Amino acid sequence: MLDQHHRRRFVAHRRGGHLFLLGLGLLYVGAEWLVKGAKEISLKLGISPLVVGLTVVAFGTSAPELVVSLQANLENPPKGDLALGNIVGSNICNIALILGIGALIRPIVVHLQIVKREMPILLVISGGFLWVLRDGEIARWEGAILFAGVILYTVANFWQARIESKSAILEVFGSTEIVAAKEADAGRIIMDVGLIVVGMTALVFGANRLVFGGSNIASYFGVSEAAIALTVVAFGTSLPELATSVVAAIRRQGDLIIGNAVGSCIFNILCVVGLTSLVAPLSRTPELQDADLWIMFALTVTVVPFMWSRRRLSRVEGGILFVIYLSYIGYLAVR
Repeated sequence: MLDQHHRRRFVAHRRGGHLFLLGLGLLYVGAEWLVKGAKEISLKLGISPLVVGLTVVAFGTSAPELVVSLQANLENPPKGDLALGNIVGSNICNIALILGIGALIRPIVVHLQIVKREMPILLVISGGFLWVLRDGEIARWEGAILFAGVILYTVANFWQARIESKSAILEVFGSTEIVAAKEADAGRIIMDVGLIVVGMTALVFGANRLVFGGSNIASYFGVSEAAIALTVVAFGTSLPELATSVVAAIRRQGDLIIGNAVGSCIFNILCVVGLTSLVAPLSRTPELQDADLWIMFALTVTVVPFMWSRRRLSRVEGGILFVIYLSYIGYLAVR
């Protein structure tokens, strides 16, 4: 009987691992298609690279977090720790790992708008996120306020994009890419919309497999779902941001790296947490500790002086952020 029990657990664990890897793959491919289609459409409209990173790319690469969190919170019973841990872990990953690796590859010049507007916004909403979680639950009305915030934020960014000079776009993407996007025919636009639709479909199915596989793995090893969400799931759903940042660093597109990382953090709290708790109240258990929330907030505070210093993230500062991320993973392993 004991052998049969162990055999069933092993089969469930192996199946969970396969489903988890399948989910990761689909999330990555789906996000890539979504970002590609959305970016080309935005370029056709003449939007600057920073705004593209803060809105279109940030939303596209945050789509895995959104779908995974929604899927987890709609489970029966709801997996609030998986949903919230995914957001907290993803924001830690965005700041410490994504910016860290991007700066290690090539120092990142920080746009003045980031330090004067986007970082203060991120600090305020990160503090607000901690405040609404003070009682361990995010109610529907709190989710509605957060989601209204992301609509306001997106509208404000696109309004600002209309008054920015076209030189900011050419600075990063180059005239050839801009002209190609602007001269795209109806067939190309339809293909871009198709990429977005297919990408979202892959994200939905991939998120389902990721949540199911991750839960099986956690159950097999006796690890809490919060720990799995803060590490493996958070890293998995942050793969699109990581891939985008690595490519952007190699191509010297610093605005996309900063915009993608900071914009994704903002979208994770306002859009993902807001929409997820609007669909169903979002609760957490003691497994997702206050320390995790405060580490996320402390990292956000820490990166501000890095960005203010000579308005760039150096390789040394990128290395510090990367070491902080590795230290946090080590802390979770010990905990």
